[in-house]
Amino acid sequence: MTVSGCCSNVLVCGGAGYIGSHMVRALVEHGYVPIIFDNLSTGHAESVGDVDLVRGDLLDRQALRRLFAEHSFDAVMHFSAKSLVGESMTDPGIYFVNNVVGTINLLEAMREAGVSRLVFSSSAAVFGNPLTARIAEDHPRQPVNPYGRSKLMIEQALRDYANAYGMRSVSLRYFNAAGADEAGDIGESHKPETHLIPNVLRAALGTGPELKIFGDDYDTPDGTCVRDYIHVADLCDAHLRALSYMQLKPGAHAFNLGNGNGFSVKQVVEAAWRVTGRDVPHSMAPRRPGDPAWLVADSTLAERELGWKPSFTDIDAIIDSAWRWHQKPRY
Repeated sequence: MTVSGCCSNVLVCGGAGYIGSHMVRALVEHGYVPIIFDNLSTGHAESVGDVDLVRGDLLDRQALRRLFAEHSFDAVMHFSAKSLVGESMTDPGIYFVNNVVGTINLLEAMREAGVSRLVFSSSAAVFGNPLTARIAEDHPRQPVNPYGRSKLMIEQALRDYANAYGMRSVSLRYFNAAGADEAGDIGESHKPETHLIPNVLRAALGTGPELKIFGDDYDTPDGTCVRDYIHVADLCDAHLRALSYMQLKPGAHAFNLGNGNGFSVKQVVEAAWRVTGRDVPHSMAPRRPGDPAWLVADSTLAERELGWKPSFTDIDAIIDSAWRWHQKPRY
């Protein structure tokens, strides 16, 4: 399947965030017309350029009705979610309200407006502790934290919306999004920052605290967690392909997105040293609740159905793209 821009109007919920802002650029480059809906709680208005930005919250049903009344959309991409595993363990309520209630509000607004295509930002967290070395779509879905459960609830809802209302959807289960725009103009910036690669690079630069490695007693080769890091540009490519896929395929579909290579926390630290030439100050800390030891994707189905294949498979290249952005002035 090839990616083709059809000048469709695409609503991008969470389009000022890390992945969303990269997606907005990709949509523009491929001839789509994005409009962003974002409450800017974690996103950055500066990252979206001159693309239309409507400030609002998915929990505000009236704001959603106004949005769909004032604009015509052919499809929706949904990136708005709380996504901190640790926080979801200590305060699950806000995850179910924000991620589940907010998304149901969006689905209802879409249904009322006659918009029937959605690309949903899901997560490998729907699987929980892996039973196989690589996780395919048929792996049991048994999330071990409220964040993963909130994503799984929406995947299940999308199947029901497809059966009852004919809504078409593609859920894309990211493994660990990483990297930055090749031009180095936008990148990953959260407050607080909890993702590994930004924290590694901030520690190397001296702009952030010493890196804490949470747990070195996992059943992995070096005792630290192993993750599959997928470049944000490859995620954007998959979303574009999902738009085309929904034109041909009714129903609710889900695909795992990763590069199929697992890297431990210690391996990421070593790669950062190779890329930056700087030491990464770090220390060990206890495990975090809800963290599986190993999460690596099997993306064979996405390759077969979407024609998608990651272009960034080397951890050094992924870190290098992030490093270029982190060295520039921040927001």
